Amino acid sequence: MCEWIGEIVSTSSNKPSSDEVDLLLLNARLRDELEPFIDESFDLLATKKMSLAAENEFLASMLAWERAPMLPISKWFEPELKLPQPDALDDETLSRILLETQQKLYEQRIVLDFTDHLSDRQLYCLICRDILPSFEKKIDLPRNYLHWHCLDDNDVETWLRFYASPEERAGWSEETGLMPPAAEIPPYRRSFPRRIGLN
Repeated sequence: MCEWIGEIVSTSSNKPSSDEVDLLLLNARLRDELEPFIDESFDLLATKKMSLAAENEFLASMLAWERAPMLPISKWFEPELKLPQPDALDDETLSRILLETQQKLYEQRIVLDFTDHLSDRQLYCLICRDILPSFEKKIDLPRNYLHWHCLDDNDVETWLRFYASPEERAGWSEETGLMPPAAEIPPYRRSFPRRIGLN
């Protein structure tokens, strides 16, 4: 690590600023802490042109990933997030709890994508059955979001009908030689919180 820092400092014709020194020291510390986890991800740094600040952010995210605990999503919450069984809820109560739950998920930086084809009850059941029990890395970085696609990967028809852009539909048709199903407006339009910086 020290050799790498020395190489960078010596290539500069000007004396590095205190901010640059701080970035170099942070870079060295992050690389030292990542050493036990080094794999092909480090090769990306050799081929990518990025600023030292961007590289440090990348290294910090790698370190956070390696150190993050693997927990059921329900246990990302204190106390653990447990929902009433859907069969025990009437539609109005279920919809209210669903709104509260999606807000709680977002507060843990979990974003639900592709939900507009599902009724409230279907989405609630998916959260209870699939999302909350799922073991995922809980990465404690403010810009890190877990995107949960509420659409099966192999459900191409639903994606084409409700979510694919005209360009994506045309690309699919060209690739498969088939006509996509007619585009439709999803039946359950929702305005869940979105990841900061995205529409």
